[in-house]
Amino acid sequence: MTETTTPVFPCRSIPETLDFYRALGFEVSFEQTSPNPYAVVQRGAIALHFFGMRRHDPATSYSTCLISTDAVDALHAAFRAGLRAAYGRVPTRGIPRIGPLRDTTYGVRQFLVTDPGGNCLRIGQPNGESLEHGPRPDGAFARALHLAALLGDAKGDHRQAARVLDRALTRAEAAAPGEPGADPAEDPGADAAGERPTAPEWVAALVLRADLAIRLDEPERGAESLRRADGITLTAEERTSVRDALRRADELREELGGEPEVGPA
Repeated sequence: MTETTTPVFPCRSIPETLDFYRALGFEVSFEQTSPNPYAVVQRGAIALHFFGMRRHDPATSYSTCLISTDAVDALHAAFRAGLRAAYGRVPTRGIPRIGPLRDTTYGVRQFLVTDPGGNCLRIGQPNGESLEHGPRPDGAFARALHLAALLGDAKGDHRQAARVLDRALTRAEAAAPGEPGADPAEDPGADAAGERPTAPEWVAALVLRADLAIRLDEPERGAESLRRADGITLTAEERTSVRDALRRADELREELGGEPEVGPA
């Protein structure tokens, strides 16, 4: 036997929903207005069904589905390009929106898309052997960065994530006021244990703080965090280790109306 599972999502407006999915590169394979509004969109092996519901509130929707792919980076880039062409910008806040592409702590590289009906598509590609959360990283700063990312991405608690990150950044700056990434043995500002955030950790934290600031409608704080991240010197190897953060920084600059930084990712 062959079975197929297809999600059926509510939406307040079939035409608005179809326009959104067309922007993502989906084709409308079925649409009806009576006896009930209903539509189907498809992109490759991804098929999604929608039914119209006048009283549906997208802001309170919990509808979601998982979409597995072997080309998550390409899909993220294609979706962003399609949305930019259709809307004149890439929507990253409110409804609809597309989120950043990141490696999660549970073995999946993924991004989230929320459509006009508030339905969430979790699009991911496995990059580990287990779906269990990995162990917390060593070091207070790394653990705070890890927690802030979980609060912001998994729970959507951007304000609490910002608080966690702000405390970590303040402590790190007070304990080690030298240049981020300096050798602790040569740095009188390092703590007694000789531990301080690495340059890639500083960059990742500042880009995440900028992301959270923009989501909290604090564009000036976001721009300042990006400027600070730009001032940190990274080796080619370090840039590779934080390529997602650097890519996200370019996306945030675009959202703020600036130009992406020119340089290797």
